[in-house]
Amino acid sequence: NVDGYTYLEGARDINAGFHQENDLSKINSPLSKLLAYTHQITGISLDTLGLYLPGIIGSLIVIPLILIGRALGILWVGFLSALLAGIAWSYYHRTMYGYLDTDMLTVVLPTFAVWGMVEALRNNRYWLIAPLFVILMKIWHPGLHHIANGMFLMGVIYLLYLHFIKKEDIYKKVFFLVLYLIALLPLSPLILLITIIGVYFLYTRKIEKTTLPISPLNLIGIVTVGFLLIIGLPWISTVIKSAYFTRDVTDDVGNIHYYEVVNTVREAGRISWDLLVHRISGSWLGFLLGVIGYIWLLIRYPVMIVSLPMVVLGFFALQGGLRFTVFAVPFIALGDAYLFWRVGEKIASFVKNFKFSNYLPYFLSAILMGGVIYPNYKHVHQYITPTTFNKEEVEILEKFKTIAKREDYVLTWWDYGYPIRYYADVKTLIDGGKHSGNVNYPVSFALTRPQLPSYNMAILDVYFTELHFRDKKPFDIVKDIMNYYNLKSIDEVEPFLYKKIPLPSIKEDIYYYLPLRMLNIFPTVALFSYIDLKTGKLRKNPFYIQTTIKGKGNQGEIVLSNGILIYPNGTIKLGKQLIPINTFVTTLYNPQGKFEVIKQQGDSNSPVFVIWMRSYNKLLIMDKDFYNSSFIQMFVLENYDKSLFEPVILNPWVKIYKVKK
Repeated sequence: NVDGYTYLEGARDINAGFHQENDLSKINSPLSKLLAYTHQITGISLDTLGLYLPGIIGSLIVIPLILIGRALGILWVGFLSALLAGIAWSYYHRTMYGYLDTDMLTVVLPTFAVWGMVEALRNNRYWLIAPLFVILMKIWHPGLHHIANGMFLMGVIYLLYLHFIKKEDIYKKVFFLVLYLIALLPLSPLILLITIIGVYFLYTRKIEKTTLPISPLNLIGIVTVGFLLIIGLPWISTVIKSAYFTRDVTDDVGNIHYYEVVNTVREAGRISWDLLVHRISGSWLGFLLGVIGYIWLLIRYPVMIVSLPMVVLGFFALQGGLRFTVFAVPFIALGDAYLFWRVGEKIASFVKNFKFSNYLPYFLSAILMGGVIYPNYKHVHQYITPTTFNKEEVEILEKFKTIAKREDYVLTWWDYGYPIRYYADVKTLIDGGKHSGNVNYPVSFALTRPQLPSYNMAILDVYFTELHFRDKKPFDIVKDIMNYYNLKSIDEVEPFLYKKIPLPSIKEDIYYYLPLRMLNIFPTVALFSYIDLKTGKLRKNPFYIQTTIKGKGNQGEIVLSNGILIYPNGTIKLGKQLIPINTFVTTLYNPQGKFEVIKQQGDSNSPVFVIWMRSYNKLLIMDKDFYNSSFIQMFVLENYDKSLFEPVILNPWVKIYKVKK
């Protein structure tokens, strides 16, 4: 997982006792601190911790599920659900060994909070559990406050149910909600902890023994209004205005329209019902039975309504992306287990042998649960993911670390920002957390334009990045360039950068990190600077095809894996069109390991360029703009402007160039 490297970087810097100014190191992240302190206590290397910690901590999900079953008086159901939840598709994907991220606890903590609320509202005990886990949730991941707020509202609904339907006394339970509400307040964790414990002891020592001159209904009304005024209304407004509800193509900064990164993040995109079903339960059967069982569980144990926010958030994946499915996993698994338990009880009721019938529900529910567990087990058994970086790339970065200084910048796409910072201990312009449209634009521009405008943009990007960090002002590269060079229109910016221009002085060195793996995402990289900044519309769709050679046809034509044909006369068949090739380039590493480029000139008026990367078994088809881009010229062809760049590391996996100043 790419994001894991940012926490490893933070842990590394915590252990070192320092970090560079403006290096974006997450030294204050709870996960970075957990890694650093675990390393200090155990002596286990950060790399080893990053590999094993997710699987160890993620497996803790079984504990709150078993405890929820125990709190409801159906311990076996909790146990069965734990067997499924820990290996369900999405939960396994996000907590498996090597997937270092905050996901390892983002489901565990709120599930513990659900258990705490069930104990407090159903059994009137363990009042401090849920508020304490809410505090931990807020510390661990700011986004978990959505679940915590939703659970509070469900708690209010449950108390209204007890008051109006069950006619129960809810005085004590309302005071539990007061403790819970305190945990939601936007105060420091220490203040919240002291306040919650203080109020708890005040209640148990004084208030509990006093008859209050207020009805329980009025009391819960006061608590609810307090929540809405302090937390609820601003929270609801924020949710409605979330990017997942108002998804735009552009990220507007003033009157400039940048391409919004959410459009390119797969896990943030809308997903189908089929994908949602399989990620939550592993199969349609397990999902449908789980939903039926969960609804039955809510009817039989209304207190479980406090788990509804997590289930709803899981279903929100249809709109917000597959990352959300994981939140529904524990409770749909609980639904499966409960349904099978009740079916087992029903069948056992028809068995005459009383002694045997006592064990039959356990046996039957375990067999049925095994049936829905198996598709998930099968998926886990077959699910193999490659490492974020391979051995050669890591070795290159370790070598690069001895060349570059900590203050230096690396220009590359945001996918590689975190690993580069961890292994090479340098700065990056964008990364997995800093990748909004306005900061992606200059990097995309530098990678997709010819080398002179790329060079100009790289220096200006670093200069203004440092300037805005120092002055603590919002970053907008286009406005900065316009103001710095006194340009009157947005339309003047790009043509201006194509010239030799006076550039500001920077103390940092800049390196281009150009990896082989960027070939797979290069069209996506281009989208961020192919946009019309005034309208937010794409000026052109990048023409770029990456394919492989399948073989030769009967007429000597080259047959590509996607059905495209290249004929000996220098033409290429794209769809139904037969188009002449402008330039056909062959690159290869000869037996001595030397890089060679062979060019064959075709029709100079043709818009189609073809590059056969013979040593990689890759064939690239692209337009002139892509062919002339800095990435293609400097990585694929090793053709660099010696007045602007100098090679630092030239490797089949990665090519690193230094910007001359």
